[in-house]
Amino acid sequence: MKALVLLASLSVVCLAQRPQRCASPPLLSGSLSVSTSSEKLMAFARYSYDAQGQRIRLREYGSFKNKSFHFDALLLYKQGVMYKINSRNHTCCKKPLRVDFHPLAIPNNASLLGQVVLGSSSGPGEGVLVNTWAGELQMKKGTAKYMSTVTEFGCFPVSTLFHSKRIGWVMTSFFNNVRGLPDPQLLNPPPFCKGARLEKDDEDDPVTFFSTF
Repeated sequence: MKALVLLASLSVVCLAQRPQRCASPPLLSGSLSVSTSSEKLMAFARYSYDAQGQRIRLREYGSFKNKSFHFDALLLYKQGVMYKINSRNHTCCKKPLRVDFHPLAIPNNASLLGQVVLGSSSGPGEGVLVNTWAGELQMKKGTAKYMSTVTEFGCFPVSTLFHSKRIGWVMTSFFNNVRGLPDPQLLNPPPFCKGARLEKDDEDDPVTFFSTF
C-alpha cells in the first residue's frame, strides 16, 4: 500500500513538472527584432500589447530590400481598424482590419518540442528555463507553420519562427519584456487621428500581427 501511495505521489509530481500550454501576461511591453530567410527584411520594434482590449501598437524601423523605413501602427481589433501613424507630420492613415485577434499564447493544438535552459544551468540565476512548441495556423490562403519559445515561468515570449508560402521564414525575437503598460496612451489613437477617414483596403492579404512587420 505504501508503495502504491508513493507511486501515485511521484506520478502527480511528474505530471506537474510537464510543460503546460500557456498565455503571456495580458498587458505586455517590450522590444523585438524581425528578420526573414530571404534577408530582404531586418527590423527592430517597440511594442505595447493589450490582450484584454485587443490592441497592439508597433513602432518599427529597419531596412527592406536595402531601403530604410519607419513604421508606426496601432491595431484595434475590436473596432476592426488599423491606424498607420506619422507623428512627425501629424497624419494618420486608417484602414480596415478584418482578422481576428490572436493573443500571445500557445495554441491548444501545439505540440511540445522540448524544454531547455538558455544560458547556463550551473547555478541559480545563470539561465532561463524555456519551452518550445510547434504547430500550424490556418491563414487566409492555406496554412502557416510556427515554432514558439516561451519562458516556463510567466510565459513570456522569447522567439517565434513563422513560415508561410508568401513570405517564407520570419524570425521574431523578443527582449526587454515588461509586464504591464508603462504608457497606456500608446494604445489610443493620437488626437490628430480623430478625423481620419476609413480608406479602402487594397491589400491582398489582411494585416495580422505577423504580416505587419
